[in-house]
Amino acid sequence: MKKTIGLILAAIAAFACLTFTACGKKAEGVIRVNEVTHSIFYAPFYIADNLGYFKDEGITIELTNGGGSDVTMAALTSNSADIGLLGPETVVNVISNGKADYPVIFGQLTKRDGSFLVGKTEQPDFKWSDLTGKHILAGRKGGSPAMNLQYAIEKNGLNIADDLNFDMGVAFNLVAPTFMNDANNVYDYCTMFEPTATDCVKQGKGFIVAAVGDEAGECPFTCFAANKSYLDKNSALVEKFLKAVVKAYDYIVSNPADKVAEALLPSFDSVTKLQCVDVIDSYIRIDAWMSTPVMKEAAFNRLQDIMINAGELAADKKVAFGKAVDNSWAEKVTK
Repeated sequence: MKKTIGLILAAIAAFACLTFTACGKKAEGVIRVNEVTHSIFYAPFYIADNLGYFKDEGITIELTNGGGSDVTMAALTSNSADIGLLGPETVVNVISNGKADYPVIFGQLTKRDGSFLVGKTEQPDFKWSDLTGKHILAGRKGGSPAMNLQYAIEKNGLNIADDLNFDMGVAFNLVAPTFMNDANNVYDYCTMFEPTATDCVKQGKGFIVAAVGDEAGECPFTCFAANKSYLDKNSALVEKFLKAVVKAYDYIVSNPADKVAEALLPSFDSVTKLQCVDVIDSYIRIDAWMSTPVMKEAAFNRLQDIMINAGELAADKKVAFGKAVDNSWAEKVTK
C-alpha cells in the first residue's frame, strides 16, 4: 500500500513538473486543478472553461484527474496542484490531523451526492429495503459517496453492518469497472457518477434505480480547496476563478438543457447530446448545484455529523467552521 501511494505521488509530482518551464516558474494565470473524478456533476466548472469564462478572467486551467478525493488531497498537500475539486471531508481529515499549511475550502460547487445507485436488474419500483442481503460496492471507506450512501440506507431502517454487504474494499475509481466486469455476478449494486452510470446502462451492464442525493439530502459534497499559502499569494486570482464558475452556473439555469449540453460536450467525448441532456435534467431535478459558492456553517456541521455517523470522525475531533472554510472570496463574487 505504501509503495502504491508513493508511486501515485511520484506520478503527480512528475506531471506537475511539466506545467513549469524546466520545473521553474509557472506561467502567469495558470491554475493547476486536480479533480476527484471527471463527471457531468461538475458541469459549472467545465462550462466555465469551455465557454471561455476562465479565459476572460486571464486564467488558463491545467486539469488532472485524481480518481478519488484522497489522491486529489495528496496532490494539494504535495503542491502538485493549486486547487482541488474534491470532497470537503478530506479537508476536515487533514485539519483534524494537525497539518500546518492545511487546505482551506474557499468555494462550494455541489450541495448533495451526485451519484446514482446502479443495479444488475431493472427496478422501476425500487425501494431501499430491496438492498437487504445484497452486496453493494460503496466506494472508498471515508469518502463522501460511501458515507452518503450509508446515510441514505440507514435512513430507511437498514443497518449496513447487519443487513447487507456494504463493500468499501474497492478504490473509488475502480468501482464502476469492477461492477461492469463482474462476470461471476458477485456484486448486486454500486454507485456511479455521470456519465459513467449512463454508459453502464448503454452497455447493458446495469440499470439506474435511484439517485443517492435524492435520498441522503442536502450536504456539502464537492468543493474547491487550496492550501492557505496559495490563497494568501493568489487572492485576486482565486476571486476571478470563482467569478467564472458562478457565471457558468448562471448559464446553466438560464438556458435550456440542450444548449447547456452543447457547452458541456467538449469535455465528454463518449457522451451523446441526448444523454448529456438527460443527465443535466436529472441534476437540475435533484438541485445538485450551488447557486452561490458560499458554504453555510449549518451545512458544514451536517457533513461532520455524517462523518461521525460513519465512524470516520471522532466527536471530539470536529473542526471549527472558520478554520476549514473561508467564504471571503465567495462572498465578494456573490455581492
